[in-house]
Amino acid sequence: MNNKDHSKLRLLTLSGLLISLTTIFTAYIFHFPVGTNGGYIHFGDAVIYLAAALLPAPYAMAVGAIGGGLADLLTAPMWTGATVIIKMLITIPFTCKSDTLICKRNIIAPIISLFISSIGYYYAEAILFGTKAAFINAIFGSHIQSIGSAIFFYMGAIALDRIRIKRTMFQD
Repeated sequence: MNNKDHSKLRLLTLSGLLISLTTIFTAYIFHFPVGTNGGYIHFGDAVIYLAAALLPAPYAMAVGAIGGGLADLLTAPMWTGATVIIKMLITIPFTCKSDTLICKRNIIAPIISLFISSIGYYYAEAILFGTKAAFINAIFGSHIQSIGSAIFFYMGAIALDRIRIKRTMFQD
């Protein structure tokens, strides 16, 4: 197996692990239902943020879409379509090109992702439930979830940077 094949295998393996963690942290661990619309607060987004800071964009988008989508299939299937799109989009503000997970762009990225998530779920809720009152539910749930996920992301990224995860994982 050459270095290029090794690198792809490493990325696929790490993506699979992060998809599993996203699904588990979204659907089951620290999963708190919010409101009457089937929404819930979770920390799966923190794993998606870590994936976005660690992996190239296509892999990070797959982690968000597949991990979040599977979690919704298990807990609130009506949200699956919206979640697949929104979770791919929340990875875009991040970069994996830095030597560390914590860099200027990745410090700001969870804030931008908060707005992407809030707006995305607002429109999804308006489509699903046909009401403009969706604004309060979507904004409240998305903000609480995104703030909690941002805190977990910062804590996890700092810990992983201390062990130099990017250097360790991606040196050939």
